[in-house]
Amino acid sequence: MSRTTLLRSLAAIGALLPAASFAAGLNGAELGLAWAVPFAGILLSIALFPLFAPHFWHHNFGKIAVFWALCCAVPLMGFLGVGTGLDAIIHILLVDYVPFLIFVGALFIVAGGIHVRGTFVGRPIVNACFLALGAVLANFMGTTGAAMLLIRPLIQANEGRKRKLHTFIFFIFLVANVGGALTPLGDPPLFLGFLKGVNFFWTAEHLLLPWLLACAILLGIYFAIDSAMFKKDVADGFKAPEDTKPFGIDGGINILFLGFIIGGVLLSGFWRSGSEVTLLGVHFAYESLARDAIFIVTAGLSLALTAKATREANHFTWDPILEVAKLFFGIFCCIVPVLEMLRAGNHGAFAPLVSLVTFEDGTFNNTVFFWLTGTLSAFLDNAPTYLAFFNLAGGDPTVLMTEDAQTLMAISMGSVFMGAVTYIGNAPNFMTVAICHERGVKMPTFFGYMLWSVGILFPTFFLVDMLFLI
Repeated sequence: MSRTTLLRSLAAIGALLPAASFAAGLNGAELGLAWAVPFAGILLSIALFPLFAPHFWHHNFGKIAVFWALCCAVPLMGFLGVGTGLDAIIHILLVDYVPFLIFVGALFIVAGGIHVRGTFVGRPIVNACFLALGAVLANFMGTTGAAMLLIRPLIQANEGRKRKLHTFIFFIFLVANVGGALTPLGDPPLFLGFLKGVNFFWTAEHLLLPWLLACAILLGIYFAIDSAMFKKDVADGFKAPEDTKPFGIDGGINILFLGFIIGGVLLSGFWRSGSEVTLLGVHFAYESLARDAIFIVTAGLSLALTAKATREANHFTWDPILEVAKLFFGIFCCIVPVLEMLRAGNHGAFAPLVSLVTFEDGTFNNTVFFWLTGTLSAFLDNAPTYLAFFNLAGGDPTVLMTEDAQTLMAISMGSVFMGAVTYIGNAPNFMTVAICHERGVKMPTFFGYMLWSVGILFPTFFLVDMLFLI
């Protein structure tokens, strides 16, 4: 492409966007919907390429992610100024993407060093117990930690079964998302609320009943489906293995390392150093740097002190975390203008949606808060989505924890529960799918998964909404 053609193409794109060439900062109120095109592009690529061009996607998904990242970054720098556009990209990469990758990478490494030995047979009651245990553990070690700890033994338990796809779909529902709704350790949005002043135990106190109801419904539906599928597998010749192995855990030191990671998360929440360092114009508090350093050192210790045979027994490879790193690099870059438009509230391109969260008398519409926060969290990063709606609800934790408690419940449940609606709604979703593919478990396509999630989760969430938010 010639330089003249490139400039003409950029000019054509620029005609669709509000003029803000000399903006002092990225102002979401000045951004038109065309800025969301790269984000839509990477979502459609993730959804469609594995379906229509799987071989091409498998070998080029990293390049495709970079392509869409450039489709966002280059126009940002071209039309809003190099400084403004570059600062916005650098900020989200250093403040959000790098800590995100360090956190999920550390959990991936540490959980991958714990091998649960024993003969687990994928009977419905066994599988249901795995899911229930994961939903509980997610509140103490995060949805990512619980998912990475249990996904491998669950795959092993169901190796002899033909009909097992549904098991890992419900695993994403319960362990990777809904389960982590009771503590700030469970999911990043709740941790953000904790940092904003929401009491540590507030979520457990107010979300326990909705959590119990959602988990009970999903476990009941799962058990009914798996019981029917198990009968068909038995009819087709499935038999439990005759050789049994005693239960045991190899790499137990990694359980201690999981404690280090949890401690690092709590440290960054309770410690307020009042000091910071600046890199590339981005400010980093000492507590955030200390947290990330703990994660990195813990991951290094896990790699050094875990026996090679333990990771081999887990079929541990780097492919799942590399896939997450590449795809989420593109997602985080493309999400920059979309999040700014969302943060602009009633002054941004999403104003028609944002205006729905209040009634005419000024009171909050908790149902809309729940579904809007949740729907956007299914496609955007749920942590900044939570924060945007937290601020739309007034941003005062004292008020939100008391007289507007239902509104904070709606924002919290929406951001955590509905991360299960798509593969990209939460990081452990993608990591679970990647590990399943690596182990030969065929998972649904992006839209195929959404048929399951919308059909099962939405009725469940409607019931939760009616009972607790209206």
